[in-house]
Amino acid sequence: MKGAVSRGTVAGGAKSGAKASMSATRQVRARASLNPRGIPGLASRSHGGDLRRESRNQVEAWGRQVGPSRAVTQDAPVFESGRAEEENVVPPAGFSGLMGKALKTPKRYPTRPEVFAAIPKELYKKDTLKSLCYAFFSTSLTLALGVTAYAFLPMKLAFAPVWALYAAVTGTVATGCWVVAHECGHGAFSENRILQDTVGYILHSLLLVPYFSWQRSHAIHHSRTNHLEEGETHVPEFHDELKGKLYYDMKESLGDTMWTWSNLFMHLVVGWPAYLMTGASGGKKYGVTNHFWPVKPFSGALFPGSWKKKVWMSDIGVVATLGLLGLWASKVGALTVMAVYGGPYLVTNFWLVLYTWLQHTDVDVPHYSDSEWDWVKGTFLTIDRPYPKIVDFLHHRIGTTHVAHHVSHQIPHYNAREATECLKNAFPDLYLYEPTPIHKAAWRIAKNCVAVKPEGDKYVFSPNRP
Repeated sequence: MKGAVSRGTVAGGAKSGAKASMSATRQVRARASLNPRGIPGLASRSHGGDLRRESRNQVEAWGRQVGPSRAVTQDAPVFESGRAEEENVVPPAGFSGLMGKALKTPKRYPTRPEVFAAIPKELYKKDTLKSLCYAFFSTSLTLALGVTAYAFLPMKLAFAPVWALYAAVTGTVATGCWVVAHECGHGAFSENRILQDTVGYILHSLLLVPYFSWQRSHAIHHSRTNHLEEGETHVPEFHDELKGKLYYDMKESLGDTMWTWSNLFMHLVVGWPAYLMTGASGGKKYGVTNHFWPVKPFSGALFPGSWKKKVWMSDIGVVATLGLLGLWASKVGALTVMAVYGGPYLVTNFWLVLYTWLQHTDVDVPHYSDSEWDWVKGTFLTIDRPYPKIVDFLHHRIGTTHVAHHVSHQIPHYNAREATECLKNAFPDLYLYEPTPIHKAAWRIAKNCVAVKPEGDKYVFSPNRP
């Protein structure tokens, strides 16, 4: 996955609003000249390594600089990009419901300070009690479903459809636990870092996710969204390189329908363990990686310095969970454990891969090489989508507020809807919402997003061999 976007120009509503916005912009630029990267939302302190570390004081200072925040959703200045329509790219794979919006090249992108100025400072505030309540809700509901199934569903072939329904429902609910742990990894759960990492470590370990390992790789994904060389997860292949050619060979051999089903299976069933074990779909910069083993024979580039120690710490939680599952299987049988735990586990993996895939990929959403990529470009190639309301609720709205999440992952999910409205109002030409129902969007993407080829300064998907 790779890509990028940025722009600016302020237009006020009333004269007083315009003056205030210009004053705020001057303050923002003054700060940027002193520390062009010192703005909230790049990476939380827990990400470490070569990513920028931001403290709560910096976030609060930023909020004070941009002035009154509540006016953003009502009288906020709207950024005018001045899109150059004549430079539009016609995507070989056709158009999504975005109708090529992401391909239109603006005359000017906003600066990072201008992007952050659109978000009120209070939306960064973390409420530990509220976060714990969401964690308790998702965890208790998941456990209740599991205990009920274990106690009342017979392990008989005739009940296989019921067990399949149980897996679908419980795995969907358990994805809420995954999202809460994901928020812990981003530093958006609580100001208490020990509590935050404890909750995240436990929940992710119970879902066989190496907490700190994933925290690091996911931070790279956020910092290099839609970057063709340095992106992390769902980075597309080039049409003229080995993997790209193999994909076209497979599609031509299988035909459109079988290729699409195979691609969906590879992503939604095989994709997650393949990524953890080999770095499948990651960018070229880090080589073949392993989230459990940060040394040879795998590349250690993704986990520099002290991150290797954190990978080993993550392994302890996963191994402990596997040990408990093994002990349980020795008492009740492996089939029971697979039915109660394994089925929902696969469904949870399905959801998390679907999110990371669909929120950054579509037939008319480009990627950028290093020479053309920047943070604003990549961040605004994130897509919000219309997930079913019950799913969106259970998953803490991670799919309908993903743009705001990528602008600043330090915003707690319960503030993300308001942050989304701020971004929609401030950057109407940049904000991406793709209205196609999820199942149809997934089919379109699996069928047509095979490999990328260059089109001007962008790389776009080509459904067939160029």
